[in-house]
Amino acid sequence: MNTAIDLVMLIVSITLILVILLQTKGSSFSGAFGGDSGSIYRTRRGVEKTLFQFTVGLAVVFLIIAIITSIVSG
Repeated sequence: MNTAIDLVMLIVSITLILVILLQTKGSSFSGAFGGDSGSIYRTRRGVEKTLFQFTVGLAVVFLIIAIITSIVSG
């Protein structure tokens, strides 16, 4: 059971990293590190909005799996 949870955690982690990198691909490199403050307050539309919502969902799944892992191993 521990191996399955660890494998799912690894897959979710890699997917979350890739999705975050896809979001910052359209902006300048300084935007990835917080230098582009103009993009924070603009409206997301279409694919960008779907990608953002998917990122939030993956982050929630990552958090839930991390909590489950700490409960199972502890």
